[in-house]
Amino acid sequence: MQVLSSKGVFLASGHYQDSSIAVRLISFVEEDIDADFWFRKIQAAWQYRKDVGYLDNPNTNCYRLIHAEGDGLPGLIIDIYAQTAVIQCHSIGMFRSRKEIAEALRKIYGDQLSAIYDKSSETLPSEFGRGVQNGFLEGAGDSAIVQEHQHQFLVDWVQGQKTGFFLDQRDNRQMLSQYVSGKSVLNAFCYSGGFSVYALAAGARMVHSVDVSEKAIAWTDRNVALNKLPEDRHKSMAEDVMKYLKDTEESYEVMVVDPPAFAKSLKKRHNAVQAYKRLNAMALAKIAPGGILFTFSCSQVVDRSLFYDTIVAAAIEAGRSVRVMSSLSQPADHPVQLFHSESRYLKGLILYVE
Repeated sequence: MQVLSSKGVFLASGHYQDSSIAVRLISFVEEDIDADFWFRKIQAAWQYRKDVGYLDNPNTNCYRLIHAEGDGLPGLIIDIYAQTAVIQCHSIGMFRSRKEIAEALRKIYGDQLSAIYDKSSETLPSEFGRGVQNGFLEGAGDSAIVQEHQHQFLVDWVQGQKTGFFLDQRDNRQMLSQYVSGKSVLNAFCYSGGFSVYALAAGARMVHSVDVSEKAIAWTDRNVALNKLPEDRHKSMAEDVMKYLKDTEESYEVMVVDPPAFAKSLKKRHNAVQAYKRLNAMALAKIAPGGILFTFSCSQVVDRSLFYDTIVAAAIEAGRSVRVMSSLSQPADHPVQLFHSESRYLKGLILYVE
């Protein structure tokens, strides 16, 4: 649909949706939203990834191709896992264009892409999403083994969270490798064990992986074995992280706290902030003196300043002296549009705890 000024002057084109965001704008030029439009937009995103080094990269064959507003296509996520593209549409209009999007991917990648999987039912508005079935727009296959730096990971886009893997933590996983040699590490909310694999490979003395999902723990164990890492230095536990932190007598030297988004709307922001505070206060209470805490929030409605202030409150509650070593965010394949700062959703801190 077109958005016009009060005087009838064209302003933009976009997808209408009956939600707090009435129209997601996809073009500020008066043009047809047709097959050529989709090809040009996705080609531009592909060229950006090529220019910043993600294509034909010997260190990784998985990356984000379309990052919604960051690539001028709000409501659309496309992740590449080796030869499979996984699409997630967050708006009805974007979902209705999925076939044109898939055709653009075919033209751009050619025989480098063997499958295109649509995983939109969970991310579309609830009433509409209930009538949508996930499935292949081309090809088949429910998983693949991908490479990230020198590590391998099994990615299951059919049963996994999001599109199957948390590509946005790539650089932060590599950063963790600098601090774990000879140390005990807790990876809380481990999902498929990304941080655990990096820690073990970097020489951690012991890594404990905790996640409430038994399926996630099975994937973690699979990824540890896949990388031929010493299983006697790794223990995985399917437990609620909050309960585990409350009950454990372990005092870890390095901790990773990477919870799912506690708030997906402004109405839930206050409760989310309280949850982040409780979680981090518990982590700070358990970490050994001289320990290093990697803590994250992926809640878009909790901005960087609010997250920082929440960690300050957690440190006060835990009674620990804390130094900020570094601030963390998402990698370059998750670009932030200069005029849409909200797309910088991933926030992290590396903390030295005395």
